[in-house]
Amino acid sequence: MTQAPKTNHKPLSGIRVVDFSRFFAGPYCAQLLGDLGAEVIKVERPGEGDPLRVQGPPFHHNNGITFYATNRNKRSITLDLQSHQGQETARSLCLKADVVLENFRPDVMPRLKLGYDDLSAANPRLVYASISGFGADGPDMSLGAFDLTIQAVGGYMSITGERGGAPVKLGTSGFDVLSGMNCQAAILAALLQRSVTGRGQKVETSLLETEVAFLVNAAMEYLLTGVEPQKWGSEHAQQVPYKAFQTADGWLIIGAGFSNLYIKFCKVLGREDLITDPRFAELSDRVTNRQALYEILDAEVARHETAGLIAKLEAVKVPCAPVNNMEQVFGHRQVKHRGMLQTLHHASYGDVPSLGPAAKYSAFDVAQGWSAPPLLGEDTDDILREWLALSEAEIARLRAAKVI
Repeated sequence: MTQAPKTNHKPLSGIRVVDFSRFFAGPYCAQLLGDLGAEVIKVERPGEGDPLRVQGPPFHHNNGITFYATNRNKRSITLDLQSHQGQETARSLCLKADVVLENFRPDVMPRLKLGYDDLSAANPRLVYASISGFGADGPDMSLGAFDLTIQAVGGYMSITGERGGAPVKLGTSGFDVLSGMNCQAAILAALLQRSVTGRGQKVETSLLETEVAFLVNAAMEYLLTGVEPQKWGSEHAQQVPYKAFQTADGWLIIGAGFSNLYIKFCKVLGREDLITDPRFAELSDRVTNRQALYEILDAEVARHETAGLIAKLEAVKVPCAPVNNMEQVFGHRQVKHRGMLQTLHHASYGDVPSLGPAAKYSAFDVAQGWSAPPLLGEDTDDILREWLALSEAEIARLRAAKVI
């Protein structure tokens, strides 16, 4: 089948987003909207900006490196939201927007007269998105949260780490990222519904709700059996063998829990006796006697070099993978082929790497036209001219009053 040529027009072209969010979850959500063609203006505090700009070391061109992970495809405007003029200017921007995004505590935006009720009364088509730590209402609505504290409160740290070991957090701020993804999906759904009803709405998510939803089968285990799930490290609660094995020169993931895979794995190791051993013959037996089986398999795998064992396992279609470091990830042929490393250019600070899009589209190139994260306030004057039609004199007065 001949595929239609890709267009430069992205699905969110023409959608305007005012992004008041800071740190990780909200900026990541706004970045995803910008990836799809939305015009995103990032509202930052004059002289300071998003706290991620100063989080470090390491730094790159005076910004903390995490800032570059969450702020491509945006324009930056500085506004003092503690001043009346700053609030009025922000309100004017919001009334020109399709989407407003914020991740303050639930009382902050209403106090600034920038809450959903205030703005939607004047702009009924507005989609207003809020990300909080614990949710928009309820007994803990006012509590602040970081990804670390949420991983603890929401239960994830109780099931993460080696068996019998201390609680461990994920290697990245995983629930910030997932909250941003959930919020993006909610915004897209609200925009789709607006195309039918003509009206916007408020959408909400939180780090806590994101994490609890992400507990999936671990939650089901507890809810259906009453038994607390345990920490398993790289192991699986219901599949054995299924974990990271140490080889003679590194680490190798092997997933051979189901019987057809287990048989192949044992044959590769030259341990056909383990296939008929009554302690390990069925999956349920292997789960029950995992410690005894792993003592045998650990010793067998440790005799092999990683690449050689991978070749043998792949030849018989046993799922396996090396545990790659970052250098190996971004040198990986499939990662390169799928465009998961992009380079963005900024006129002031040059090239900066950026992670590629997780989803690809047949009708348009999602990564085409991406822009590098902005300098603090670099677009302030242009935004005020383009969005609000302010004159040079009016912009100068705002600057003299330290509003921008």
